[in-house]
Amino acid sequence: MNTEEMAAFCKKKGFVYPNSEIYGGMAGFFDYGPLGAELKNNIKAQWWNAHVHQRADIVGIDGAIITSPKTWVASGHASSFTDAIIECAKNHKTRADHLIEDKLKMDTAGLPLKQIDVIIRNNKLKCDKCNSPFKESTGFNLMFKTTVGPEGTAESYLRPETAQLIFADFKNVIDTTRVKLPFGIAQTGKAFRNEISPRDFLFRCREFEQMEIEYFTHPNHANTCPYLHEVETYEFIVLSAEMQEKKLMPKKMTAKEALDKKIMRTQWHAYWLAYEHKWLTSLGISPENLRLRQHLDEEKSHYALDTWDIEYRFPMGWKELQGMANRTDFDLQQHIKHSGKDLSYYDEETKTKVVPHVVVEPSQGVERLFLALMFEAYEYDKERDNVVLKLHPKLAPYKAAVFPLVSNKPELVKKAKEVHTELAEEINCFYDEKGSIGRRYSRQDEIGTPACITIDFQSLDDGTVTIRERDTTHQARVKTDELHREISRIMKNDRSLFTKKKH
Repeated sequence: MNTEEMAAFCKKKGFVYPNSEIYGGMAGFFDYGPLGAELKNNIKAQWWNAHVHQRADIVGIDGAIITSPKTWVASGHASSFTDAIIECAKNHKTRADHLIEDKLKMDTAGLPLKQIDVIIRNNKLKCDKCNSPFKESTGFNLMFKTTVGPEGTAESYLRPETAQLIFADFKNVIDTTRVKLPFGIAQTGKAFRNEISPRDFLFRCREFEQMEIEYFTHPNHANTCPYLHEVETYEFIVLSAEMQEKKLMPKKMTAKEALDKKIMRTQWHAYWLAYEHKWLTSLGISPENLRLRQHLDEEKSHYALDTWDIEYRFPMGWKELQGMANRTDFDLQQHIKHSGKDLSYYDEETKTKVVPHVVVEPSQGVERLFLALMFEAYEYDKERDNVVLKLHPKLAPYKAAVFPLVSNKPELVKKAKEVHTELAEEINCFYDEKGSIGRRYSRQDEIGTPACITIDFQSLDDGTVTIRERDTTHQARVKTDELHREISRIMKNDRSLFTKKKH
């Protein structure tokens, strides 16, 4: 299945719609339908739970989308947040690196504009639309401009990332909480980038959401992670910068091996890469479809000590799913310089002020993870002659569906609605009485509902119902007063109820 087919499936089932489709649409923007909104919210909730609620060392904020433009001057976005745009003799514009990647299968990460021009010229690349040659490439700033106030004289931007709000609020966070180094500040929210050529469905959008952490440490302890022992034996596929330069294949290794071989430069990077990899697999992504790729020197940001991406095997190849840079103290120092404010941290042990280092910045795009999870879950079952969307139960839009066996028996309908009402107090569940029971099962399989509950005539006699499990179609009977407990087990991927006996 490619991205176009996935886009069609998502629209058909109510996951994702093209934005403003009745007016011809708008590239790079998408609306989330009833199922997509639920899945997206579940992804964000799981991230927040694993990165904020379950950790004593991370707190969260929710920064504004529009902020002082000085923020983006300090961060460098106002002057250097650009992509190479190229225009043909007939004024058709395209993104230069995408052109080279598509035509020559060549990675252009970090290349300057002049080198990009040389590649295009030497390979005689021409415009797909009119076959005319290209002019020299130019830098195109990706930030969306906006105006503030009734006169429209104050100019600002829609934020291109969530990270800078964390740095701008750093002093407020340490002044109003009891956080002690090392600690992290997390944020989720919208970001906007005026992509030259958005493509691959949800992979590259102009409006998207990020789930991001800036993790701060004392500069003297930037390579000392007290949690490393938790992940030392955790294994993943690694593609280091050296492997890429020597055209070597990725290699499976543990976090400890990556550190011992000095492939990963800091304990913090090894720990957080393992933590994030483990979290992604807990959502149902196969470890074989994930790899850790280290950035080459020419593609790293100038301030980054080291940068790694967790990549997913999309239909269009291995692509970044989550980025993780060691930003040192660059951002805080920039905001200190441009604001004139003291953004240091008082170290009570040494009685000195320090500017903490960001040893890692786990940055995850919600849309990219949404897309990866959909590809991972999508399966066509030949026996059922139907799509089965094998989403992890905790991510599924509906946790259960409730059916009366038939809809022409008022007593069954009444009981089914009672069961649905009770379950709906705690979980998002669906009620359906239209069509044959088999067709109702199929409809729920297609949208990822992990459990279907059927009320039949036996239910009226003994108070039991049938639960059918999505992935195996196995069924079991349970009492209605045990439904909450059994659904809770299913949410944890516990299928013991169905393995005891196949009905």
